[in-house]
Amino acid sequence: MSLTERYVDPTVYAIPLYVFGMVGEVLALRGRARVGGRAVVGYELADTFASLGMGVGSLLFAGAIQLGVFLLAERLWAHRLVDLGTGALGWTVALLGWEFSFYWHHRWSHEVRILWASHVNHHSSLHYNLSTALRQEWTPFTNLVLLPPWALLGVRPTMLVFAGGLNLIYQFFLHTEVVGKLPWPLEYVLNTPSHHRVHHASNGRYLDKNYGGVLIVFDRLFGTFAEEEEPCVYGLTTNITSKNPLVIASHEYVAIFRQVLRARSLGGALRVLTRMPPDP
Repeated sequence: MSLTERYVDPTVYAIPLYVFGMVGEVLALRGRARVGGRAVVGYELADTFASLGMGVGSLLFAGAIQLGVFLLAERLWAHRLVDLGTGALGWTVALLGWEFSFYWHHRWSHEVRILWASHVNHHSSLHYNLSTALRQEWTPFTNLVLLPPWALLGVRPTMLVFAGGLNLIYQFFLHTEVVGKLPWPLEYVLNTPSHHRVHHASNGRYLDKNYGGVLIVFDRLFGTFAEEEEPCVYGLTTNITSKNPLVIASHEYVAIFRQVLRARSLGGALRVLTRMPPDP
């Protein structure tokens, strides 16, 4: 079986769904400053084009890393401890395994500066809409470490990658101001637009909260959950003004590189790479 037959990434096939979703959201927000009693930011043309450019870059660069995850998982699959099969058990472990790994990848991307340099572009927009979801990481290298080991535990590589694609597609629809809070049972278990608005907010009480992809249960379990209460202010604590996707994707790497060059010791350089700078 060829690689193209073995490797299926559903996010590629979901591109038309993304386009229809954004068009529908633009129409739903047209001329509206408030939705459900909440002020909304809506769309801005230059910001949207920047997000679309980031999405294209992610499709290329992060897509290559996703392929690397699959190829490493195939290598580990040859040494698997067990085969969980393609039934309910196999899919449950694939979906929950990806979700668990995503939580820690996402959390460490906020806590370790060199990892934040990859993730910061996702938080760089002052807007919050479905186009913002396309500002994905270009260099999610930790996925190469966190995800392939699930193949050792019996998750088939094709199922692992497909589960990751479904997780990302679900997250796309979290990036909207159109949807308010959902019924309580859903809000308690699932990551929702309300929970993810908190994650994208730069309000002090909301920083570094709600890391889940599809579920919010790991945030509740590990103490990183925050409820949407006060209005969200989107963006970074120190925002960038560029709409150039290359600048958005690289600006934190450049800042880190310059600070490493100025470091007076190896320890100082390591601190630049690992410690997040204090909020202004």
